[in-house]
Amino acid sequence: MSKFLPMSRQEMEERKIEQMDFVYVTGDAYVDHPSFGAAIICRLLESRGYQVGVIAQPDWKDPDSIRIFGEPRLAFLVSAGNMDSMVNHYTVAKKRRRQDAYSPGGKMGLRPDRAVIVYGNLIRRSYKHTPIILGGIEASLRRLAHYDYWENKLRRSVLLDSGADLISYGMGEHSVVEIAEALEAGIPVKDLTYLPGTVFRTDSLESLENPCVLPSYSEMQKEPLAYARSFAVQYRNTDPFHGRILAEDYGTQGYVVQNPPSLPLTQLEMDDVYGLPYQRTWHPRYDKEGGIPAFSEIKFSLTSNRGCFGGCNFCALTFHQGRILQTRSHESLIEEAATFTRDPDFKGYIHDVGGPTANFRQPSCEKQLKKGVCPQRQCLFPKPCPNLKADHRDYVQLLRKLRVVPGVKKVFIRSGIRFDYVLADKDKTFLSELVRHHISGQLRVAPEHVSDIVLSYMGKPCHQVYEKFLLEYSRENEKTGKKQYAVPYFMSSHPGCTMREAVKLAEYIWDLGFMPEQVQDFYPTPSTLSTCMYYTGVHPLTMEKVYVPKAPHEKAIQRALIQFRNPANAELVREGLKMAGREDLIGYGPKCLIRPKKEEKRAASKATAGAEKPKKTGKRKTIRNIHKKKKA
Repeated sequence: MSKFLPMSRQEMEERKIEQMDFVYVTGDAYVDHPSFGAAIICRLLESRGYQVGVIAQPDWKDPDSIRIFGEPRLAFLVSAGNMDSMVNHYTVAKKRRRQDAYSPGGKMGLRPDRAVIVYGNLIRRSYKHTPIILGGIEASLRRLAHYDYWENKLRRSVLLDSGADLISYGMGEHSVVEIAEALEAGIPVKDLTYLPGTVFRTDSLESLENPCVLPSYSEMQKEPLAYARSFAVQYRNTDPFHGRILAEDYGTQGYVVQNPPSLPLTQLEMDDVYGLPYQRTWHPRYDKEGGIPAFSEIKFSLTSNRGCFGGCNFCALTFHQGRILQTRSHESLIEEAATFTRDPDFKGYIHDVGGPTANFRQPSCEKQLKKGVCPQRQCLFPKPCPNLKADHRDYVQLLRKLRVVPGVKKVFIRSGIRFDYVLADKDKTFLSELVRHHISGQLRVAPEHVSDIVLSYMGKPCHQVYEKFLLEYSRENEKTGKKQYAVPYFMSSHPGCTMREAVKLAEYIWDLGFMPEQVQDFYPTPSTLSTCMYYTGVHPLTMEKVYVPKAPHEKAIQRALIQFRNPANAELVREGLKMAGREDLIGYGPKCLIRPKKEEKRAASKATAGAEKPKKTGKRKTIRNIHKKKKA
């Protein structure tokens, strides 16, 4: 008998299961590993005594594809997978991607656009009354009205469009167990209106205790600023301790109501979740296609935490995992590392120890586990909060223990670190050990930009903080005798970034002698502060107007400026410099980004005839993927 959860009628019968309690429908291939949300929820329900079957990537054009197990006794659970299906399918330029890393062999086209809506309606065609519960990141970030970048319009809650009964949003372990127990007790799904971490529909608000009524959907459709006001309220109510009940009016279709988030998992609960009997690989049916590409990225990586108090405005983690850190114990992580050493493919290298932010291992301050996070303040932005507890001792001890696990040669940190949090810690032991033991030649960091104006709209620390980190990082490398580089990631076209700010970033890259081989355009994914800025033209928390680069040509120019050394970008770079009034960067001077055209050269020659020629400078070497700051 297979140790995987059943994926077919045959596997169900081999387990002598007459009827499934739950059927989990997912847009991802079935990988039985705790980095995949479907595996966590299914194994958790199994541990509570429920029979669970998995339908992975059903043919959404064929109703029979979701009838494999028949009608479940309690409910269908539906998720698009580990990614929003639209982000999975389309680039920021809205072009179809060529590969789906969560499908067998990377094959594209095995899940539909807006998967939770399509799967929900597919199920409802066959099973009119069976409860349908949506979960996962797509449903979580689209639980209320949201801006949809791909249609360039405000869409209503996926709860209404999918035909589902409930949404379990955020980290779903608590809510899904509570839903299961309630359904098992015979409570109708329509009466499950009281569970934290869920969203439901109702015709009346009379039974709710002091709900906060958001602007109606019709109002938000007419006036984007109404959506900005709504989003600000939502953003300030993502905490389980003081989050309010939120209600969104849909006219004749009633209200969509969001209960406050579920409480964060305790460390014991986290350990239990990650200690469930996962097979830690893909289902054997995918062997012939070569497996699931996404699995290779996490096979020998450790998830040590969830949640993030970093507060980057372009990130949806505040809405999905929350700002309160949840961690696994050292023992749990060491035990998982030991399983790596028994895998014949393991070469001695743990690829990552982290989570959304690797060096977060505790709540940002002591009050959060009792009183929650501050609704009106950030932990690190614009400066670290006076109550911030910047302490890497636990993480350092964990890394030391992992380094001496028999069979482990090296432990890498690849999730990314918050350099401002590193600087806030007066004890520099972590930075020292990071340099000595946990990188190999390059440290990837994400300053995102150099303009303090843009950084403020990103919710990132000012550029001076990054410069200070580079200095301390360089000092630690000198102490070790190593020559390791910091590799920065930059983002183009974020709200607030004018052409002058884009040129400022290009100048900085010139100073670094750095050639970014990849550039990330800002991607307006659902339910981020930055996406709200993109759609409304205002910062939702202040209602101040924000410049938003939207035109594809302007976005192409901003991207080209970051890669100004690529000859193919010359015309776009030249156009951008002229738009910014920075023709001084076109020429042969030591700070010029590009050379002039022939006609510009002739005009310049006439203008400077008889003038003293500038002295020749040595040819500048371009560094790809690495950089080292020039000495002042």
